[in-house]
Amino acid sequence: MILVTGPDGFVGTEVCRALRKRGHAVVGAQWRPAPLPEGCRSVVVGDIGPQTDWDTALRGVEVVVHLAARVHVMRDRAADPLAAFRAVNRDGTQRLAQCAARAHAKRLVFLSTVKVHGETSGGAGGKRPFTEADEPDPQDPYAVSKWEAEQALRAIESETGMAATILRPPLIYGPGVKANFRKLAELVARGVPLPLGRVRNARSLIGLSNMADAIVACVEQEKAAGKTYVVSDDDEVSSPELVRRLAAAFGRKPRLLPVPEAWLRLAGRMAGKTDAVERLLGSLVVDSGGIRTELGWKPVCSMRDELARLAQEMASCSGKEAEEIARESRE
Repeated sequence: MILVTGPDGFVGTEVCRALRKRGHAVVGAQWRPAPLPEGCRSVVVGDIGPQTDWDTALRGVEVVVHLAARVHVMRDRAADPLAAFRAVNRDGTQRLAQCAARAHAKRLVFLSTVKVHGETSGGAGGKRPFTEADEPDPQDPYAVSKWEAEQALRAIESETGMAATILRPPLIYGPGVKANFRKLAELVARGVPLPLGRVRNARSLIGLSNMADAIVACVEQEKAAGKTYVVSDDDEVSSPELVRRLAAAFGRKPRLLPVPEAWLRLAGRMAGKTDAVERLLGSLVVDSGGIRTELGWKPVCSMRDELARLAQEMASCSGKEAEEIARESRE
């Protein structure tokens, strides 16, 4: 019996399907009722935080997969963003882990973020990959809250004996992705020229199928207990190469303008979009050799195939569904 938090979300839906295909019984802990993949049982727990009642959801559960989180908010209206992130991501995770340990769960698999290590990887041009051994250097409220949650899990692991497995992925993409990646995909699909032709960065990403498969591997393999892994696809791509691959998925010709990076950074500062521009220009690469060596895990889906899945999903969106996704992306 496996409890999945955020089971109707972008990653959670794929994880639930993958677990069911492997024959696991799945309980989805939701903050409000919503459709779940076939064969998954729903338990409504309300908002996740330091007071959440997990008793019913955890009954008979052996492993918890904790995916629910307060994620990046493009126009954050919270009076204290760090406090808002901590309430869900740190305090909510700590509460769940404490309750899971009391309910005699064997393990908790936690989806963290590579941003725990920082915004750009090291070395010349930021192209020395992050590994699990790199010192944490979280630089925004989201990453800080995830790093603090990781520390809370390790403390509970030491106190109770319930093992925690922590995964630190880079950006996850695939069908249903929202926010900046979807905006980029929409621009490419419409054939909008993008000023990224002279960008020479490198980015690690992970497809949704690969992310779900890595989580399943951590659920099923005892060797994952107590471990922390960075995880990614096989490919490292520059921003212009990502545009080219997206264009291929949509059957479009890539339209890349050769604008100098210095001009893009200046435009970003003038528009108050420095962080967004740096995500397009900077390098962030990871070495996922740890999970591959220790668990024998490897990606199950190529970037080409995952982008094709995304293109197919976007093409099928229409009417109200498309409007809803666009609204959530803007938010």
